[in-house]
Amino acid sequence: MKVRVVIIEDNEILLESYESIINSDKRFEVVGKFICFESAFPKIKELETQIVLSDIELPKVNGIDGVRILKKNFPKLLIILISVHENSNFIFDALRFGAIGYLNKNTSPEKLIEALVDAKSGGSPMSSSIARKVVNSFRAPLINELSKRESDVLRLLAKGKTSKSIANELNISINTIKTHTRNIYEKLQVNSKDDLIDKYANY
Repeated sequence: MKVRVVIIEDNEILLESYESIINSDKRFEVVGKFICFESAFPKIKELETQIVLSDIELPKVNGIDGVRILKKNFPKLLIILISVHENSNFIFDALRFGAIGYLNKNTSPEKLIEALVDAKSGGSPMSSSIARKVVNSFRAPLINELSKRESDVLRLLAKGKTSKSIANELNISINTIKTHTRNIYEKLQVNSKDDLIDKYANY
């Protein structure tokens, strides 16, 4: 049985495009398409909707408020928001109110289908740039615990530099670098330089 999808998008060209992409995959079927939340909401139950793909910027009730209303009335509904916005507030409000995914509008047809498959399988599909913002939000409080000097050392360690080269660059002793490094590992809850580089390569 095909997964039943409803699309809410006020750009009719995009609306038709999403419908075509989704219907091209035999696992999914677009059972409803709407240009605003107000027209979609009364039809969600009747259409036996399983996944909602919704824009954020809608004419009256926006996508984030729509998520809140839909999840209150249909707790099992899977909602993926799609938007040009990658503002952290939009992302976290969407997830907090119950969206299980967040994609940007330049998502390829293949990635859109992958997101639907992921959602139906219990995942939380996100565009890579969105996922990075989510990860960074969890790292930020830990990074904020570092001293100014520890932050300097972290920045250089994350670039793969050795203790000796960091000591030379910061004009401090290798022993001091080692002390800062131990403190960094403890505060950021990592166990090795490889872990540090993996998690903080873009710091």
